Amino acid sequence: MEIFLVGGAIRDQILGVATETTEKDYVVVGSSPEEILSLGYRQVGKEFPVFLHPKTHDEYALARIERKVGSGYTGFEFDTSTTVTLEQDLSRRDLTINAIAQKKDGNGSYVDPYGGIEDIKKKKLRHVSEAFSEDPVRILRTARFASRFSNLGFTIDDKTLQLIKKMVASGEVDALTPERVFKEISLSMQTESPSIFFEVLIESGAYERLFPMLEVSNDNNFKLLDQSIELPEVTFSLWLYNQKLQNIEALCDHLRCPRDFQQIAELVSEWHHLAMNFLSFSPHAILNFYLKNDGLRRHRRFQLILTAFDCLGINIKPIIKLLELLKSIQISKLANINIAEEIVQERLSIITRFLDSTK
Repeated sequence: MEIFLVGGAIRDQILGVATETTEKDYVVVGSSPEEILSLGYRQVGKEFPVFLHPKTHDEYALARIERKVGSGYTGFEFDTSTTVTLEQDLSRRDLTINAIAQKKDGNGSYVDPYGGIEDIKKKKLRHVSEAFSEDPVRILRTARFASRFSNLGFTIDDKTLQLIKKMVASGEVDALTPERVFKEISLSMQTESPSIFFEVLIESGAYERLFPMLEVSNDNNFKLLDQSIELPEVTFSLWLYNQKLQNIEALCDHLRCPRDFQQIAELVSEWHHLAMNFLSFSPHAILNFYLKNDGLRRHRRFQLILTAFDCLGINIKPIIKLLELLKSIQISKLANINIAEEIVQERLSIITRFLDSTK
């Protein structure tokens, strides 16, 4: 039995961007489920054997080869017999930069049968083999890696881009599930250049297939997303704002995205005009803004909304300053005859004085 560190951990190690939080994946060559279980590992994989280390909980997968037997990324049969070699396992991976391995102890040289190290030097995202086209998730992953490493100068190899376009044209992209599409969107929105993710999808033709309710036009300014905020809920709201989408609920249903993503996107779309002209609105309208956005109670969510406004070039300083004044109300000092009405009147009074002070 031999154990190798593979994939992203090796890639990031060579790039010099690995951190303590970098996930580590291992491939076990020449072993069987029975042998690994006897060492105390816990099996978690259903489609193929994946095991968690009893102490570190890192993932260890048996070396495998796969054969396409159906549509989409689930239509595969796997062979994890003891005869499967490391090179065979690496051959099924998506990009050459992810198909590099090293002995677990880290003392041996890199195993790089498909030129991943050279592609790292050339800053190229290149597919390992034609088997790339059998898994539509690789379209999204390639777009995400392009966005993640664009600051390092990485671009997609022309032949790989052409292969992605063929996958879109053949309909393979249509097999992607909404959950997996949203997962890759969310991950891309935590990179420095989310715009690259969407630009790759547009160039390949996948964008219109994945998001049929969205339009692609010259007015799209995806660079708006590249503001190093690394808050996926905010970037998601900026994406939909940029698309001028009227029915946010329809897209969120289509992608089955989390409720908080949808809510923040809807609130940013609904209230950006008031935020943009904040000091020109009436005290009642401004109080309604804070209440509808739950700014006095749900502080993190309101901060995400304000961050989106800030990215849109809106001056959020008066919104924050007035919020602090509203939060300073001491309920214990009110008359308590009709506490709810008194709180409203006190808030309106504070807002009025604040607006008067800005004139």
